[in-house]
Amino acid sequence: MLHLVGNKNNEHEKVVMTTDADSGLTAIIAIHNTRLGPAVGGCRMFPYAQDDDALEDALRLSRGMTYKSALAGLPFGGGKSVIIGDPRRDKTPALLRAMGEFVNSLAGHYCIAEDSGTSPADMRVIAETTPHVTGIEKTCREDPSPATALGVFLGLKAGVKQAFGHDTLTGRTVAIQGLGHVGYHLAGYLSAAGAKVFASDINAENLLRAEKDFGIEPVAPEKILHHTCDILAPCAMGAILNEDSIAKLRTQVIAGAANNQLATDADDDRLKARNIIYCPDFAINAGGIVDIYQQQQNASQETRALAIQRIGQNVADILERAQGMKLGAQQIAVAVAEEKLNACSQNERVYQWAGNP
Repeated sequence: MLHLVGNKNNEHEKVVMTTDADSGLTAIIAIHNTRLGPAVGGCRMFPYAQDDDALEDALRLSRGMTYKSALAGLPFGGGKSVIIGDPRRDKTPALLRAMGEFVNSLAGHYCIAEDSGTSPADMRVIAETTPHVTGIEKTCREDPSPATALGVFLGLKAGVKQAFGHDTLTGRTVAIQGLGHVGYHLAGYLSAAGAKVFASDINAENLLRAEKDFGIEPVAPEKILHHTCDILAPCAMGAILNEDSIAKLRTQVIAGAANNQLATDADDDRLKARNIIYCPDFAINAGGIVDIYQQQQNASQETRALAIQRIGQNVADILERAQGMKLGAQQIAVAVAEEKLNACSQNERVYQWAGNP
């Protein structure tokens, strides 16, 4: 069963929800903006308490994808999908194939990729019922997670320079929340740069692996956000920076891979009021989608590396502009992304709806 879903302020171009009794699939696809190209974004699988929570996540995540691609200069729009369910218990090949059929019903307006709760292996199953998949062998030869982590690392250094006057990480303390695909690689980059890394993860295996490989110091998940550190790197779920948590932060820089780190727009101002440097998530975590695009273009390793390097400069420019205008960094990042979107008229679209972007 497929039906349209309302969205706040009619900001999104299309929001659809489906249920499939045979496979147990309940999912939402949100297409925010296709001014720059077809909507591209990951598929998150999570046991949301209610449908409204899943809808809110899809709306916020798809909006972030629009801004992420715009800031990175990519010919993609913003979209996101969410599957309501526990990925460890509810995920089956039949459910994933049904998700592929759901994606296929949008005729190329949305291209799906992995996200929290899904994997490249899941995307291969989804590709059995739709061609509109990225991040698998035919579109992406290598795992983009290290590229995402590298972009976060470079953006983090920009935040450190803004806060401390230089970007040297030797002796700096970093608290990472979440050691999944991206958080793990970020811990490696930070450790190699001489930082002291504290980290938490609800998955004990992830924590043990990072402890063994990089010598990170484990911290209980409920304590990591308020751990005393120079840099806090949220790399798990979003909306963790809110009125309550911001008041308890003991850090000077926030730079992580998680999407939608701010619970509300007002939290940008709260961070600014506390003189905490915030590196906007959709600016700093674009490395994965940038690298996927470069791989699709058969770019050389040098070209791919240069594309990732630009993320650090983008973050530095946003932070400098925010400081000069005495505004929150999130406000500036949104404004820059909107400028790029407004500079592209509907008549300047240069892609085809059918097939992969």
